[in-house]
Amino acid sequence: MKRFAASLALVLLLAQAAQAHFGMVIPSQSVVVDKAKAAIGLTVSFCHPMEQNGMDMAKPLEFGVAVDGAKSDLLGSLKEIKVLGHKAWQGAFTPKKPGIYAFYAVPAPYWEPAEDKFIQHITKVIVPAFGEEEGWDKPLGLKTEIVPLTRPFGNYAGNAFSGVVLLDGKPVPGCDVEVEYYNKDKKYAAPNEYMNTQVVKTDANGVFVFAAPWAGWWGFAALNDAPQGIKKDGKDKKVELGAVLWMELVAPKVIKK
Repeated sequence: MKRFAASLALVLLLAQAAQAHFGMVIPSQSVVVDKAKAAIGLTVSFCHPMEQNGMDMAKPLEFGVAVDGAKSDLLGSLKEIKVLGHKAWQGAFTPKKPGIYAFYAVPAPYWEPAEDKFIQHITKVIVPAFGEEEGWDKPLGLKTEIVPLTRPFGNYAGNAFSGVVLLDGKPVPGCDVEVEYYNKDKKYAAPNEYMNTQVVKTDANGVFVFAAPWAGWWGFAALNDAPQGIKKDGKDKKVELGAVLWMELVAPKVIKK
């Protein structure tokens, strides 16, 4: 019986490892260069991106864009859609001038019975427009966030990306950062459960480094417990605060001769 219980615990642990949750804000284009095609569609969802399993997402508490230090509320632009068969949201925004546009979503805490805790992934993505290069390394003042130390756009697949994890504006040492590929077309399959989610830790200064192996959208989720829990059924439950950042890595164009 003990041996069976140990085996069952191992199976459950592997299943949990394979089922990393990610808040997602994916734009229709990662850079804006053409004024005639400047409109950006923004898909906001909650998924297991590598395995392509979706979960219902309530309408975010906040959804907006920050540029030049000013935030604009985009919550009214959201329309309910389906992503992987589950409730998700679609927004839209059209930049009018050069700038670094940081889109962010603050969801309501999501109860995860399998982990006996709430999950709240505060998610952002940074889109440059019309040649602007300055300001991508500025924090937005979110409860928790990843502030890039490497420019979070215009990167080739295989480039090393680094960022610093902030919680209440302060760097977080020794923090787990989960990394997953958005396997939208199910182009890839992981060789085993451990390969679905890559994991790195922040150093003493809250900094992490990761090199994504192939082109596409990659998500970075820095996980910490919130200082305060939420009551459920009369008991205090932990809240996993995720600072999530999405970025696209691209392959160079091949010139045919």
